[in-house]
Amino acid sequence: MTMALDPTVRDGVVGTPGNASDPATPAPRGGTSDSSGPDLPAEDPAAGSEGTTVGSARTGTAVSGRYQGTVAEWQVELRVDVDGDRPTHRLSGDFFATTGATTSYFGSFVVDTPAIAVTPAEVTVRGRGRFTWDATARLVSVRLPKVPAGSARPPAVLRFSTVADSGADTAGARAIAGDAAADGPGADFPCTYVSPWFRTVVWEQDSVAGAVPLVSYDTGVLPRPPGVPARELSVSEAYADAGVQLLSSGMVNVLPISDAGTDASPQWSDSELHNAMVKHFSLYANAPRWQLWMLVATAHEQGYRGIMFDYADAFQRQGCAVFYDAVKGDDPASRRAALRTYVHELGHAFNLLHSWQKTVTGPNGGLGDLSWMNYPWRYQPPPPAPGGEPAYWGAFPFSFTTNEVVHLRHGFYRDVVMSAHPFGTGAAETEMDPEVFAEPVVDRAGLALELRAKPAFAYGEPVVVEIKLSATDLRGTATHGYLHPNDEFVSVAVRQPSGRTVLFRPLLRHCVDNDRRVHLHPQRPAVYDSAYIGFGRDGHLFEQPGRYVLRAVYLGGDGSRVLSAPLELRVRRPLTAEDEEIGDLLLGEEQGQVLALLGSSSDLLRQGNTAIDTVLEEHAAHPLAVYARLVKGVDAQRGFKDLGAEGVLRVRDADPQQSIRLLSEVEQASVGAGGVDNITLNTAMRTLALAEAKAGNPDRAREVTDRMVDVFEQKNLNAAVLQTIRRQAEATAAAVTALTGDDGPARPVETAGDQDGEPARRGAKKSARR
Repeated sequence: MTMALDPTVRDGVVGTPGNASDPATPAPRGGTSDSSGPDLPAEDPAAGSEGTTVGSARTGTAVSGRYQGTVAEWQVELRVDVDGDRPTHRLSGDFFATTGATTSYFGSFVVDTPAIAVTPAEVTVRGRGRFTWDATARLVSVRLPKVPAGSARPPAVLRFSTVADSGADTAGARAIAGDAAADGPGADFPCTYVSPWFRTVVWEQDSVAGAVPLVSYDTGVLPRPPGVPARELSVSEAYADAGVQLLSSGMVNVLPISDAGTDASPQWSDSELHNAMVKHFSLYANAPRWQLWMLVATAHEQGYRGIMFDYADAFQRQGCAVFYDAVKGDDPASRRAALRTYVHELGHAFNLLHSWQKTVTGPNGGLGDLSWMNYPWRYQPPPPAPGGEPAYWGAFPFSFTTNEVVHLRHGFYRDVVMSAHPFGTGAAETEMDPEVFAEPVVDRAGLALELRAKPAFAYGEPVVVEIKLSATDLRGTATHGYLHPNDEFVSVAVRQPSGRTVLFRPLLRHCVDNDRRVHLHPQRPAVYDSAYIGFGRDGHLFEQPGRYVLRAVYLGGDGSRVLSAPLELRVRRPLTAEDEEIGDLLLGEEQGQVLALLGSSSDLLRQGNTAIDTVLEEHAAHPLAVYARLVKGVDAQRGFKDLGAEGVLRVRDADPQQSIRLLSEVEQASVGAGGVDNITLNTAMRTLALAEAKAGNPDRAREVTDRMVDVFEQKNLNAAVLQTIRRQAEATAAAVTALTGDDGPARPVETAGDQDGEPARRGAKKSARR
């Protein structure tokens, strides 16, 4: 028999026999060594979020809310959710243990279907709990005295009891139903009422000069569903409706981008955003905290409306951004859409996934969810009901769905609190079900998905796959064109040499809140993208030499799931000591982040950049050095905004000459059979043209775009793909003109071909195909 901590028994310690585990209980999480203690921000119980008045549903004689208790070394935060506004009829709580001068998180519990008994004197809530540890006393009950409005509340009593058997055993059945005489020994915790809110989060919102944060939207201005009241709805009030209080930190900063110098681009990259959060967010901490930061920035380099960008380390979900240039507008429709973007991005910080990404989904696999976490353009209830933006806004009640409210109020502590479990772990029910990779019984989608890659990669070589979506119906098929895994409509499963199958979880998760409709037909039979899938939020996936099998699934515009055939590839063993050394240099955690970002000047990734510099300095002739040149060359072409803790925005100027040197070497290494793949080569050459333009060489820049077309014509690509490449060359030449003011000689304009759905962002990747 071993001794284990357990707050559900009277002395807090229990002898745990080997067969004590409850198969219905999740595996233990947390413990006293991997989490900080309860960081409970002070709130005004009589005030709503940001000072708004708490509605009557959260005052008066209601017993729901948050309670706290301490017995010996144990602290408990209890949440009672049985009356008031939108009750979910649950109990939940979190335990923290104090040893010496430190307090650490221990575990969480939830009672999903309690029995509720109400008398004139008290409310009693009882039921069997789910625990994050192997609890001994699993029957949970709370006695809550009822008092007149305005009177002091006596403590509630939280009790943990043992039950012999909750099935056929009569005593067990009586205990679940509410017979206290049937309870076995356990532990009691007197708990004081502290707040009507189930969670309280401190929210710091800063903005770049010229980017005006949204205040609220009047829901009565535009048509709304029956039963939805007309009111001024703010971001904080949207969360108050779910029982979560957003408190302003009182630290609001306007960041003058002019301080960064003349080379400061108004566009922000993912790397710049994370760097800004770590350095500037005054509440940032590498520990779980009920604190988050939102930056209202000017624009994202890839045109997004918003993004939850805090992805790059073990302490995620502390920051998100909304991009003013994409959401601005004083008309009611623009303000309504902006409010949805703000609430949506903050939802990701609470570990809420998109509506269609959960196992426990709503109508039509989640696409029919009327939620802040759905995209209006993706809204599609079960046919024949209409979908799309008009249908979404015509039915949207400006609220989270029930399972999202349950997650926000009662999700296990480390699944919800910022900087604990990574994004997607324990997120509002669960992650994507592996069954989405099962073959459909009936397939009338009219689409085919294909993964492509070279058959073998060197040890440490970045694994890049090409993703092709084509029409199988000669009459044509309409769908959306989001193929990159970062956009979350394509998922890739990887079976590793050990036999373990893992889901590639991108380092970057972008909210593509714009409809990118494409129509595939005989003249435009397919769309393409490529993705570096070697490194994601779970680290490197292709570290071990051996055989890998990949399979992808695409979520179509109507909710169809289109499955690719399996793709096999090998990672070769290093043949020489140099092969092994350069492979190890490319396989570090920070190196993976630099590769996924296509370069970064953040000093938070200093070790990763040093390793990549070592590749160039000591192994310049090695074939894998082309990847080091690629990330360094792309990064050198752009400046880097560095927002420090003091609120001063500085910029590292672009180095176009360095970019030209490195990317020219990438081109030379890749025009034949070696080097980078065709899609990455297209990206490199378009970036090279922009570097030439920034260096003041517009004619040489246009020579690069002409040469790009020639290079891919020599690769014997099909006519439709070459047509796309020519359009991209023209678009890059136009960007050169915009940068330099030199429009060069008259050039022919490509007019043939169908351009519907051609994206503005990541256009360089829509290119070379075999």
